[in-house]
Amino acid sequence: MRWLLVGLTALLILLQYRLWLAGGGIAEAVRLNARIEDQQKTNAQLQARNALLEQQILELQNGSRVIEQRAREDLGLVKEGEIYFQFTDGTAEREQP
Repeated sequence: MRWLLVGLTALLILLQYRLWLAGGGIAEAVRLNARIEDQQKTNAQLQARNALLEQQILELQNGSRVIEQRAREDLGLVKEGEIYFQFTDGTAEREQP
């Protein structure tokens, strides 16, 4: 009877070790859930970025108005016949004697 009790106790300890610490146990499941949450956050950020890029691509494909706006803002281009005015705040001229 004593050997049976010792054997069952050893089996219980072995099963508890496998449940809590070994591969496929609870500790690994917790680690994997944390990795899944991190990856889902990264995926959400990338999906938002892709949606923005897709919107920009569609705008560029659909009209020359967007291309013209980008040329004006990014490159400082002016249409033929337009007059370009540049205003300064005048502080540089006041500071010089």
